[in-house]
Amino acid sequence: MTRFTSEGLEFTVRDDGPLDGPVVVALHGFPQTSASWAAVAPLLTDAGYRVLAPDQRGYSPAARPQEVRAYSMRSLTGDVLALADAAGAERFHLLGHDWGAAVSWTLAGRHANRVASLSAVSVPHPAAMRRALAGPQALKSWYIGAFQIPVLPEALLRARGGALARRLMAGAGMRDPEEAVRLLTDPRTATAMLNWYRAIRLRGQLGAGRTRVPTLFVWSDGDTAIGRQAAEGASDFVAAPYRFEVLEGASHWVPEERPAELAALVLEHVAAHPA
Repeated sequence: MTRFTSEGLEFTVRDDGPLDGPVVVALHGFPQTSASWAAVAPLLTDAGYRVLAPDQRGYSPAARPQEVRAYSMRSLTGDVLALADAAGAERFHLLGHDWGAAVSWTLAGRHANRVASLSAVSVPHPAAMRRALAGPQALKSWYIGAFQIPVLPEALLRARGGALARRLMAGAGMRDPEEAVRLLTDPRTATAMLNWYRAIRLRGQLGAGRTRVPTLFVWSDGDTAIGRQAAEGASDFVAAPYRFEVLEGASHWVPEERPAELAALVLEHVAAHPA
């Protein structure tokens, strides 16, 4: 399986592992693609899992609508369900990093009957994040507001050969920012990716809800985007078995930086909660 459709858009997807294995849907974050799971996926497939890693809305070349309303959380979670349906997965495990984690929290909260387990990386439950924004987290999250400004962010990220984009990614600890810089300096792709932030005001239409599926949350104490208060607050919004793990010394980019540790945690979690 290399492609699937949702709301008339065509998405690319990496499909690895045995076709009859339990399904793990792996959702990337901003500003990355399914390639962010390249070091994690083989460790999961070696254990018998089928890993579906889509290039999400705004990232797949044929799924880059330019309208903000196209990035509602209803559509983002709908894309994941469309992928699972296309793969014949009635129930599946969710693994999400960054924005992929935000989508995963919401999907698990609203469609618990489809989700066997949730493994969220770096980004906590949306309600925990909103609560933390009343404190020091607001300074860490300055870019969320900045990215909601029309037109200007694209121009600044594109200027001087992507100098600002490169500096932002390096400052967040990304070891090889060139692919992210390429995405951020392409006008249509950048607008599509930034529309995830611009659509935040639409997401009140579909709250995340309290998570009622077994949940693993992995956070790294070197994350410049997400502080400890937000991370530790996630437990308040989970009404199911919950495990919180801290990777010491790692930056925000956990799947690339600590793939073996992350995969080991995920494998232990999904094995304990089979689909």
